[in-house]
Amino acid sequence: MRVLLVSTYELGHQPLHVAAPAGGLRRHGHEVRGLDLAVDPLEPALVQWAEAVAISVPMHTAMRLARRATAAVRALAPRVPVCFYGLYAGTDGGADDAGTPDLAITGEYLEPLASWVDALAAGKAGGSPGTVRVELGRHPTGVPARGLLPPLERYAELVVAGARRPVGYVEASRGCAHRCRHCPVPVVYDGRTRLVGVEDVLADVAQLVGMGARHLTYGDPDFLNGPHHARRVVQAVHGAFPELTFDVTAKVTHVLAHGELWPELAAAGCLFVVSAFESATDSVLDRLDKGHRAADEAEAVRLLRGAGIEPRPSLLPFTPWTSPADVWDLLGLLERCDLVGNVDPVHYSIRLLVPPGSLLLDGGHLEGRLGVYDPELLGWQWRSSDPRLDVLQQGLALLAEEAGAGQWGAAAVHEAVRAATGEVLGDTRPVVATDPDLRSPLPPDARPRLSEPWFCCAEPTTGQFESVAPEPALSPGAR
Repeated sequence: MRVLLVSTYELGHQPLHVAAPAGGLRRHGHEVRGLDLAVDPLEPALVQWAEAVAISVPMHTAMRLARRATAAVRALAPRVPVCFYGLYAGTDGGADDAGTPDLAITGEYLEPLASWVDALAAGKAGGSPGTVRVELGRHPTGVPARGLLPPLERYAELVVAGARRPVGYVEASRGCAHRCRHCPVPVVYDGRTRLVGVEDVLADVAQLVGMGARHLTYGDPDFLNGPHHARRVVQAVHGAFPELTFDVTAKVTHVLAHGELWPELAAAGCLFVVSAFESATDSVLDRLDKGHRAADEAEAVRLLRGAGIEPRPSLLPFTPWTSPADVWDLLGLLERCDLVGNVDPVHYSIRLLVPPGSLLLDGGHLEGRLGVYDPELLGWQWRSSDPRLDVLQQGLALLAEEAGAGQWGAAAVHEAVRAATGEVLGDTRPVVATDPDLRSPLPPDARPRLSEPWFCCAEPTTGQFESVAPEPALSPGAR
């Protein structure tokens, strides 16, 4: 059967979540083509070639773009079956329009996706619109089919000290052992993890190195959910490719709990760690069930920099519980910890998402704070208790898009955010002095980062929507 696998967005990386299922579908005897709408346009001939279309939705941004892409696919081929697969596949909220797939598979999608295509090839129905399946079984991973995708030079690069290196994206595990209440991972995996075999990771890395990769991003929700497995993966990859550098994602609690690992990971090439600081306010962290305190964030900075690794915090500045003082405190934390050079512009504007199934819907933290469900935004609306914060968030979102497109320097972005915050809130606070014990040895513009300016839980930009479908595919009247 002819299958078109589509990615809309994977954080600027060559999409693993097209390459991985492509390998499995080929092993089932199907003819597969891949399309990454982040770098290539939707080709009518390719859609009309396909007998089935499956769209990867590993994150919020991808899901919003996928609904628009699906409407465009159906305009070109009304009868082609469409499947969403990935972490966000089940967050459609029951919508029933041109952007709704026939089947949505969340969790471990590789074998269920192949079974869906097998059934279609056998002449069986592909499912009624909106059907959702949650799959958490353990299945062989295999080696992704990277050859279906554009070359690495069309994707995000590592930027360090003015130099640029091609980046490959791999995963050593899926799922997460934790249940942070705002995160989509526990909604699906419920505290479970699924490890990718060391040999499978190594085989994929070998492909990426052959394509020119000089740096790896380990895209696991938390690389240290299985610290022993993580260590084995790093040792195997470093042993085979000692010149490769890499980055990982890890919770603040894991950064602190596994302090002995960081010198070892640094020696193996770890340049930076993405860690979800989210807020500098303990009461907000408690409601999110992050498991750490604001003081732990500074300790994580000290620990990582002591090992020669740069922290890159992800932030959640705007929640229903955020106060104006909380916004200033977060900016002050970045200044005190010398993190201004480590924050991508979009993080100043991130707003809490409350999608279907969110753990925040239980426990009473949002009682009386939620508005109506918005099927376009794929979540429940909410307003800040201080209306000025909603105005500020909208302004910072526009600023982030402009700064990302214009490649502003980190100091200029932070200064602009401070100015906008003072203007909207009608007050200001002095810049917080950097703690000498937390200072980075690297100048801000020399700190390692990826060139991709956006983030997984940010709303898509106008440019991203246009790249998926130039004309609006979902009109208000369709709802």
